[in-house]
Amino acid sequence: MEQKLGVCNLCEAICGLVFTLDDGPGGRRVTDVRGNPDDPLSRGHICPKAVALQDVHEDPDRLRRPVRRVGEEWHEVSWDEALDLVAENLARAVNEHGRDALALYLGNPNVHSLGSMTHGTAMVKSFRTRNKYSATSVDQLPAQMLAYLMYGHQLMLPVPDLDRTAHFLVFGANPMASNGSLMTVPDFPARLRELKARGGRMVVVDPRRTETAKAGHQHHFVRPGTDAFVLLAMLHVLFEEGLTTPPSYVDGLDAVRAAVLPFTPERAETASGVGADVVRRLARELAAAESAAVYGRVGVSTQEFGLVATWAVQLLNLVTGNLDRPGGVMLTRPAVDAVGRGLVGRGHHDLWRSRVRGLPEFGGELPVATLADEILTPGEGQVRALLTVAGNPVSSTPDGKRLGEAIAGLDFVAAVDLYVNETTRHADVILPPTSALERDHYDLVFHVLAVRNTARFTPALFDKPEGALHDWEIYREIVLRTQRRLAAKRPLKRRLLQQARMRVSPTRTIDLLLRTDRARLSVARLRRGPVDLGPLEPCLPERLMTPGHRVVAAPPQVLDDLVRLDASPAGSGGLLLVGRRHQRDNNSWMHNTPRLTKGRARHQLLMHPDDLSERAIPDGTVVRVASAVGEVDVEVQASTDMMPGVVSLPHGYGHRQRGVRLAHAVELPGASMNDLTDPSVLDVSGNAVLSGVPVTVSRR
Repeated sequence: MEQKLGVCNLCEAICGLVFTLDDGPGGRRVTDVRGNPDDPLSRGHICPKAVALQDVHEDPDRLRRPVRRVGEEWHEVSWDEALDLVAENLARAVNEHGRDALALYLGNPNVHSLGSMTHGTAMVKSFRTRNKYSATSVDQLPAQMLAYLMYGHQLMLPVPDLDRTAHFLVFGANPMASNGSLMTVPDFPARLRELKARGGRMVVVDPRRTETAKAGHQHHFVRPGTDAFVLLAMLHVLFEEGLTTPPSYVDGLDAVRAAVLPFTPERAETASGVGADVVRRLARELAAAESAAVYGRVGVSTQEFGLVATWAVQLLNLVTGNLDRPGGVMLTRPAVDAVGRGLVGRGHHDLWRSRVRGLPEFGGELPVATLADEILTPGEGQVRALLTVAGNPVSSTPDGKRLGEAIAGLDFVAAVDLYVNETTRHADVILPPTSALERDHYDLVFHVLAVRNTARFTPALFDKPEGALHDWEIYREIVLRTQRRLAAKRPLKRRLLQQARMRVSPTRTIDLLLRTDRARLSVARLRRGPVDLGPLEPCLPERLMTPGHRVVAAPPQVLDDLVRLDASPAGSGGLLLVGRRHQRDNNSWMHNTPRLTKGRARHQLLMHPDDLSERAIPDGTVVRVASAVGEVDVEVQASTDMMPGVVSLPHGYGHRQRGVRLAHAVELPGASMNDLTDPSVLDVSGNAVLSGVPVTVSRR
C-alpha cells in the first residue's frame, strides 16, 4: 500500500487529494481518495466528484484505443492509421475548400489539462481557420470580454478575497454546489462559516433559492435576465447618494454616472421583481461594509444582457473602493503568471465576423451558437470538416438537435475524447488520450483565479499504458501530420520552430516556467508537496494592461448596449427557464458514473406550486416543455425554492451514453435544456442566452 499526493482537476476548485494505491489481482489500483489536509488552498476539502477520477480511470466504457466508425459500428484501429486518417481529411478539407472549411471546437475539460493548455492551444493556432469555437461562449464570454475592455487582458479577472471579506454579495452563482466559477474556492461551505464567525454577511440574488442562498443571510428572488436593472439601479443609488469612493486610476466615471441615471430602483422593481427599497438597501449596505466583494457568475453571464450585467458587477466593486483591496476583489500572483507572461493572449474583438450571421469574434473564437449555421449554409467558406477536443456541443450548446443533424452531414468529423457521446457519435475517428491519473498535471489557469496564491504539481499516479498516447502527444501528431499534407505551407523557419515546441513535454515546459517566474519554484520542489505563496496582495494600477495603466470604466461596447437594455420590454408575463448545476455532476459528462448518479433523482423540471396549480398540472407527472426552437418531455417537481414564473432544468442532462460497451452505460433520466435554448438570441458579446428562455409547460 502506498499514498501519493494528487489533485482533482474536474472542476475549478482544484482540490488537493491523497490517493491510496494497492496491488491486487488485477494490478495496481486506487483504493481510497481523501482530501489533503496540508494543502494550503483546499485545506483537506473533498467533494463527491473527486472519487470520479478513479471511476473514469477504471470505466469500461472509456475508450483506450483509437476507433473508426464504419456505418453504426466502431472498430479499433492503430494509432498510425487513425492519426493519418485524421490528418488526410483535415488537410483535404482545407486544400479543396479553403482554410475556413475546417472548424474546431474546444470543450471545458481542456482548461483542466496541462497538455491541452501547452499543446492543445498550439494545435488550434496551427490551423488558420476563422471557424474556432469553444465552451467559452456558452459560459463566461462576457466576463472575459469585460476584463479585456476594462483591464487590458481577458483573464485579468479580479476574484473575491473571500478569506478576508466582511460582505459577500452574490448574483446568479451557486458556489455551495460549484466551489466557485471564475473564482477557485475549494471548501466554500467552510469559508462561509469563517466569514460568518468574523461577523461577515452573505447576500444572494437569484431566481432560485439555491444551496448558496439557503446558507446566506438574505436571499432575494430576481426575474431571470433582469439582473442588469438591479445592478445598474444600485450604481444609480451609489452615485445619487454620494457613496462612491473609487481609486484614482479610473477613467470614464462621469460617463458611467450619466449612463446609469435612467435606471432607477423603481424601474428595477418593475423589471426584476426586486423591490426598490431592497435595491437601495443592497447598495447602502455594500457602501457601508468595511470590505465587500460583489460576485456574479453563470446566471449573470448567460443572459441577454450578460455584458452589461457583468460590467455593473465590476463597477460596484470599483466605485465602492473594493477593487484591489484586501477583503474586496483582487488579482492573484501565481507561481506561473499566465497573464503577465503572455501565456494566454490579451484578447481582441471584432477582427473578423462569422460568414452567415456577421457575428464578431473575440479572442480568435466565434460564438458557438452560429456553428450550425456555418455548417448548413452553402457557399464559400462553408464548414466541411470538424475537429472537437474534449467537448460535447450537441449536448451543451444552443439547439443541440439542429447542431447534431448538421454535424452528421459533414464530410469528416474527428474527436479527441475519452467517450462516445452525443457529439462524438458522429465522428469518423475518435482519438482517446490517457486518463487524468496517467498524466502529470499543473493548473495554469485556475491558480490565476484562486482566492489564495498557491502552487501544486501532480505527478501521474500510473504509468502510461502500452500503446496509449497522452493528449499532448495526440495534438503533436495531428499538427505534424496535417502540416505535411497542406498545400499552402508556412515559412520553413516557422514550421521548424513549431515542431520543436510541440516536441517539448508539458512537464518540461511547466518546469521552465516555474524556474523563471517570481517564486523561483520547480517541478522537483513541487513533487514534495504544494507551496503556499500567501494571501492576495494589492498590485494595481501597475499590473493593468491598458494604456497608461488606467481602468476603462465606460467601454463604448457596453454603453452602446445600454440603449438596447433601455428599450427592452418590462417583462414577458410567461414562464422563464433557467439552468442549475449539482455538486455531483460535471457539465455534460460523467452521467454514466454510478457513484455520482446514484441516490435521489436530480433531473426534474422544478416549478413553483402556484404555477403548477394555475395549469392544473399534478406534481410528479411528465410535462412537455416547449420553446421557440424545440420541446422536451420531463418529470416536473413542485418547489417553493423557485420564483413564481420561473422553471429550472439541470445543465447537461438528457444524456444517453452511446459507448462502445453499452452494457456498462447508465441511462440517466432527464432532458437537455439546450434543446430549448435559441441560438438566434445572444448577448452582445456573443454569449448564448441560457438563462431567461421563454417556455410553455403543459401536460403531456
